Amino acid sequence: MRRTRILTAVLALAAGLLAGTPSALAADTEPVSIAADSYTWKNARIDGGGFVPGIVFNRKEKNLAYARTDIGGAYRWQESTKTWTPLLDSVGWDDWGHTGVVSLASDSVDPDKVYAAVGTYTNSWDPGNGAVMRSADRGASWQKAELPFKLGGNMPGRGMGERLAVDPNRNSVLYLGAPSGKGLWRSTDSGVSWSQVTNFPNVGNYAQDPSDTSGYASDNQGIVWVTFDESTGTAGSATRTIYVGVADKDNAVYRSTDAGATWSRVAGQPTGYLAHKGVLDATNGYLYLAYSDTGGPYDGGKGRLWRYATATGTWTDISPVAEADTYYGFSGLTVDRQRPGTVMATAYSSWWPDTQIFRSTDSGGTWTKAWDYTSYPNRSNRYTMDVSSSPWLTWGANPAPPEQTPKLGWMTESLEIDPFDSNRMMYGTGATIYGTEDLSKWDSGGQFTIKPMVRGLEETAVLDLASPPSGAPLLSALGDIGGFRHTDLTKVPPMMYTSPNFTSTTSLDFAESNPNTVVRAGNLDSGPHIAFSTDNGANWFAGTDPSGVSGGGTVAAAADGNRFVWSPQGTGVHYATGFGTSWSASSGIPAGAIVESDRVDPMTFYGFKSGKFYVSTDGGATFSASAATGLPSGDTVRFKALPGTKGDVWLAGGASDGAYGLWHSTDSGATFTKLSGVEQADTIGFGKAAPGATYQTLYTSAEIGGVRGIFRSTDKGASWTRVNDDAHQWGWTGAAITGDPRVYGRVYVATNGRGVIYGDTTDSGGTDPTPTPTGACAVTYKVTNEWSGGFQADVRLSNTGTSAWSGWSLNWAFPSGQTISQLWNADHTQSGSAVTAKNVGWNGTVAAGSSVSFGFTGSWSGANAKPASFKLGDQVCAIA
Repeated sequence: MRRTRILTAVLALAAGLLAGTPSALAADTEPVSIAADSYTWKNARIDGGGFVPGIVFNRKEKNLAYARTDIGGAYRWQESTKTWTPLLDSVGWDDWGHTGVVSLASDSVDPDKVYAAVGTYTNSWDPGNGAVMRSADRGASWQKAELPFKLGGNMPGRGMGERLAVDPNRNSVLYLGAPSGKGLWRSTDSGVSWSQVTNFPNVGNYAQDPSDTSGYASDNQGIVWVTFDESTGTAGSATRTIYVGVADKDNAVYRSTDAGATWSRVAGQPTGYLAHKGVLDATNGYLYLAYSDTGGPYDGGKGRLWRYATATGTWTDISPVAEADTYYGFSGLTVDRQRPGTVMATAYSSWWPDTQIFRSTDSGGTWTKAWDYTSYPNRSNRYTMDVSSSPWLTWGANPAPPEQTPKLGWMTESLEIDPFDSNRMMYGTGATIYGTEDLSKWDSGGQFTIKPMVRGLEETAVLDLASPPSGAPLLSALGDIGGFRHTDLTKVPPMMYTSPNFTSTTSLDFAESNPNTVVRAGNLDSGPHIAFSTDNGANWFAGTDPSGVSGGGTVAAAADGNRFVWSPQGTGVHYATGFGTSWSASSGIPAGAIVESDRVDPMTFYGFKSGKFYVSTDGGATFSASAATGLPSGDTVRFKALPGTKGDVWLAGGASDGAYGLWHSTDSGATFTKLSGVEQADTIGFGKAAPGATYQTLYTSAEIGGVRGIFRSTDKGASWTRVNDDAHQWGWTGAAITGDPRVYGRVYVATNGRGVIYGDTTDSGGTDPTPTPTGACAVTYKVTNEWSGGFQADVRLSNTGTSAWSGWSLNWAFPSGQTISQLWNADHTQSGSAVTAKNVGWNGTVAAGSSVSFGFTGSWSGANAKPASFKLGDQVCAIA
């Protein structure tokens, strides 16, 4: 779960590639007319996968809550479905930085109004300024106020806050704390316009690393939170007392008692720490403050909790542990609005053995912990964790005590008690949102249950995608959590890639004529940077690195899967026969080249570097530079070879100050033709041919006819159809794209923070065939793991008849009241003890003599007996 340090590096690279590439028409292209198609868009479910630095409940309306992410936009809670709805998918390519949300504010006077302060980086990685977006319909639509400075949704200190706040008495007044020495800003017209509060005395001075020449860690973290004392105002009149937190260890808290006319440092305040949060309990007259020695969200070695009595000016150290015993900073500060004396906070930066959550019911006088040691290293937890809805949160780990899996969390900067329900709490981690709905058991001596409360919130940075012609329909390469094999796009996979677990998978490929052979390359703090699978990505084993490898780079599998070419970071291009136990250096191609394979000829590989295209016809041993000219001079290029046709290569990329667009070669890269009318293109992918067409469908993230979007062509690029719309843009989509070779019209789009988006044309629906079970069958049912109250089982269904199945539907009844929690490689329904499992699209065809398998986790009590019989339609299956 050490995710955000890695994410920062990945996104810094991505952002650097984007700089200097605003929308522009190339001079040598002609405008083209483009058609449009109506698509339905969904996420391939992962559920979470990224850092959630802020959760905001509305204080007036029950069940109205929002979450902000550092790179993936903002979300609104949907109580009826217990899911999150994305709110910023309309952010377009040119404004990609506005998918980073540094703060959110929900109006407690008019709950229909919500505000988001957006901008991803304050340094040069983000070419645009920040903005405050405002909505009068709970985020369904937005208007934008541009700011004259940048904001840092993915910068150090992003877990502090909230920096944006609405006056709870006069809701036309808002305040925004700015980074980079820009000070405190105010709007008096409901966020339409903003001006600096020029008499605010301190713009902050803390930077994570002042020596960082990139400007990322050296930026002044600035004004970090604004808190109103609602008891000092009346409806319609501006609140008199306002507290402001500043990233300054000696002067962290300021106050105005005249509605912002004048400001002064709060006397007697502690020094030596940064105040991450300032939460006011107006009922009891206390301002609570959570301090850390750094800005977070992952660093922090010491911290304190303090309480300030607003009436007397008395400061009290209410820290739950002695300063000498902290190895973390405090954050995640919240007050129970139904029981204001109840306060909670987190040890946000404690990675090992786990984060900690503290709770007080007497205004910080005494505290209890979410877990404590009995006799080291053994722990006693006040909670139980149920991650059956997101089983990958265990990371496939088996740690030694006192570590546990799944962890309670890390980077726990946002923790909120529902202001209308003392039993409900949510908190963000570096990977998900956890929550509970029986929090009061903490105080009564029972164990409360923590579960992921993250469905609908998808926050992965997608680096590569593949859709094989058989097996799982989708393989993904992701930042920070490695990637997944999706056998069912509508369900969360049981685990990310393991053996090894890359922190980020940078590239993956499969053998076109043998899709069971898959290779991936990625980053790992220590260990191999390449892995192989012989079962379509279900299981993996590590390869061996050649000398000097420091990162994943790109990798390509031969069409038959018998050899591989790898261009890792830290050393030159290498090739191997077999599964990477011994690598040899390739000649004739520069280090850092992007590599791909021909999808027909297993001996042909391709490369690209700095405007030159390279070809190998001897399995990657030697490469020769193509004579092709006019290609993009930089390295922001992605290219792929077409399945089924030798030497058919498409190349996309470039920059607005040079060659930029889409090129096609039919002679293995010896020559390329630039497509007219495609002003810019950044990705290229292939999918099933349209009905009646002989050439595969092309997909690209591009600018065509002056319009930025996701495009489809069914005629080799002669004409294009835009398949997304202005409401579905997802910021930057330049990393990868692929169609589905089995479903016409289906396209998978890589986003930088909104996960894997897939779309289906409404013309065909993109649906898989309805199962029609028939024929003789046999079933093997095996319980593979069992624990108190739960178990895991595998089911193998064999076609023992004489003809192939075009779909299947298996029925059985549990004899002991077992209940399925999650099932993979099939769809299922359960009513009482009766279960039906149906094929998903990719495994519906089962040849005579072949079999198909699926697995599930479930719960049981008393007994866990096996089902007595299984039926395929009306046919009773033999039990093997």
